[in-house]
Amino acid sequence: MPRREIRVTGAPEAPLRAALAALRAELGIPEDFPPEVRAEAERAAKVPPPPSYDATDIPFFTLDPPAATDLDRAAHLSRRGTGYRVRYAIADVAAFVVPGGPLDAAAHRRVTTLYFPDEKVPLHPAVLSEDAAGLLPGRTRPAALWTVDLDADGRALTADVRRALVRSRARLDHAGVQRDIDAGTAEEPVALLKEIGEARQRLEAERGGISLNVPEQEIVEHHHAYEPRYRAPLPADGWNAQLSLLTGMAAADLMLAHGTGILRTLPAAPDGAVGRLRRTATALRVDWPHHVSYAALLRTLDPDDPRHAAFLQECTTLLRGAGYTVFRDGALPALTTHAAVAAPYAHCTAPLRRLADRYSAEICLAACAGQTPPDWVLAGLDALPRRMADGSRLAGTVERECVDIVAAALLEDRVGEVFDACLVDVDEHRPAVGTVQVLSPAVVGRVEGEHLTPGERLRVRLARADPGRSKLLFTVV
Repeated sequence: MPRREIRVTGAPEAPLRAALAALRAELGIPEDFPPEVRAEAERAAKVPPPPSYDATDIPFFTLDPPAATDLDRAAHLSRRGTGYRVRYAIADVAAFVVPGGPLDAAAHRRVTTLYFPDEKVPLHPAVLSEDAAGLLPGRTRPAALWTVDLDADGRALTADVRRALVRSRARLDHAGVQRDIDAGTAEEPVALLKEIGEARQRLEAERGGISLNVPEQEIVEHHHAYEPRYRAPLPADGWNAQLSLLTGMAAADLMLAHGTGILRTLPAAPDGAVGRLRRTATALRVDWPHHVSYAALLRTLDPDDPRHAAFLQECTTLLRGAGYTVFRDGALPALTTHAAVAAPYAHCTAPLRRLADRYSAEICLAACAGQTPPDWVLAGLDALPRRMADGSRLAGTVERECVDIVAAALLEDRVGEVFDACLVDVDEHRPAVGTVQVLSPAVVGRVEGEHLTPGERLRVRLARADPGRSKLLFTVV
């Protein structure tokens, strides 16, 4: 599922990047891996165990943003009768990590890759995540190879996963793929991305699922000040995301059928969260009639419109209630679905960046082989949701703090100015403190004033903008 993407460029000593570095220090984010972890990663990178099945004859391709360095997914698409065959290779991290060793312990501490606007803090050392375990073009790599057959409408008929050796033939990016598909010059394995992606999007709409086309926000330094720019996702971004969703849904179905697994679950958003988002829409002048559902609204938004782009970034807040649900021995949990997917779903396609994906891969591999999952998987399964929740909370803190720091940097030279805004929230413990969504630039900040009422339009004065310490504070005019 999408996260809020903000990118910052510029010299490390620039004020905004200095504030982000200070945030990492404040949160105790490790700058590097301990020597014993690096040493084990380097040893593992040299001699990964070869899988028994050789699939290097399949011309896989990876499709990622140009700056991506941890390539953990590769695809090959083909026709199969009137339907399709999707082959999806996922980096086999377990082939490199010794259970209980220093590398495994470091991954259990870190849980997930953390994304800051200026850099990332990886789950695994770069010698693995950006090299030996990554599905780099022209390199033979171990993978968990999913084969999912679809009918003519894109519905999954069968799914299977097995360990295999794969070799990607091409490293593609969304803009290049979009150009080739639009021009009609893409070869069939790439051209089918549109057919399959659009078919899966139609099925998603039928079941009430939601895909957020969250734009990337880039913060650019211009004349000693910062200004925001948005990069709207291309259709190819959405088609590619459907392959990952398809695989995650297939993994969830497989685990549910075999009675042991770990799902990514999300209950329906509470009314309060949806109400807050409606007030954000009002603030940004996004038309959201009361008879229109959240899912239907999202399909009408234009990520190229800065107001819609800002609103789509705020929509990620409805995903914050997602968690991990473990079940075993056929005792299925009460909640098996993810509200945004509108179906059972599992994280399994990003093992270089998320710890849980290594577990779900092993469970699915064992299920398809008719075997019991490895002992280390079963031993660690019950503690995994709590561990992932801790990691998710840290990732959420990083995201919120980064958003606040970037917002303060955008307005640092505008203290004293008055802005149009809408009150989206009031602190239940401090009724004179609330949260406002400013119309332009589209930032969120704290506001202080008397008799605050959620949903009201306000004129607010910027009282403070400090990216290094206290961030944004507005007062009601």
